[in-house]
Amino acid sequence: MENHTVDTTPSTVATNALQAIPFGHIIGGPLSACVDAQREAALTTVNFINEIGLTEKDGHKEAVYVKFQYRKNGKMAVLSIPLLTIVPIPYLAIRDISIAFKANISAASSTSDSQSSSLKQDYAVGVSGGVNFGFVKASASFSANISSKKDSAATRDSKYSVEYTMDINVSAGQDDMPAGMAKVLELLNESVDTVDQKGELQVSNSQLALNGGSSVGTYITYKNQEGFYEPEAIKIVDENDREVNDSVCKVTADDPGAICMFYKAGAYSAKAGERKMVIVVGE
Repeated sequence: MENHTVDTTPSTVATNALQAIPFGHIIGGPLSACVDAQREAALTTVNFINEIGLTEKDGHKEAVYVKFQYRKNGKMAVLSIPLLTIVPIPYLAIRDISIAFKANISAASSTSDSQSSSLKQDYAVGVSGGVNFGFVKASASFSANISSKKDSAATRDSKYSVEYTMDINVSAGQDDMPAGMAKVLELLNESVDTVDQKGELQVSNSQLALNGGSSVGTYITYKNQEGFYEPEAIKIVDENDREVNDSVCKVTADDPGAICMFYKAGAYSAKAGERKMVIVVGE
């Protein structure tokens, strides 16, 4: 009678192989790589803004402006535009990560047993007798031959294999602009300005009269070719183009322009840069 025991080795091997697969490393590795890639993308954006849109002056960061001339109302004007408002800022972001993992574990085991036996028995018995002159003579013989043979054979064949594959799909694209950067660009858009090629000089009132008083004033602003107000560049000169002293006219800076107080009647000119405007002060 033969007893067959179920071989559980394949299932044990398959279970151990499955438990030995480093799922944390396999799945966590691509995720960590995506986080590193996102960090590199953010640094690329920062470097782009610093290298393209900003410049350092006197230890401070300033926006880079693009300036070009064009015709406006029959004369040349200068348009200043922040560079960051006319170039696309890269905001690359990972939108979706898909990881498909497949493990294929196969384990097989085969066992075969064979047994054979043989038994051979030989028996021989001999008896002989006779009478010889009143004596009884008898003889007996016995022989036996027994042979036994038993053969057995067993074979076992086992096969194991572990295979796993992983497909990773990463989708990235231009991300929405952060709220902070959107506010910065909004402020920079408001700084877009058009300036006359020779600057702009404006006088609030060029016809003044003392009317028996001791002084009369007017407000003057000057915007240079760069588009910046420059009150310190405002000068008051007489008819000979000589700057007058404070006893005739006192100029006091009052951002963004200057207050000019006249104490004597006469013909004067407000001068700044390449601009000049006549101011007449009557008695």
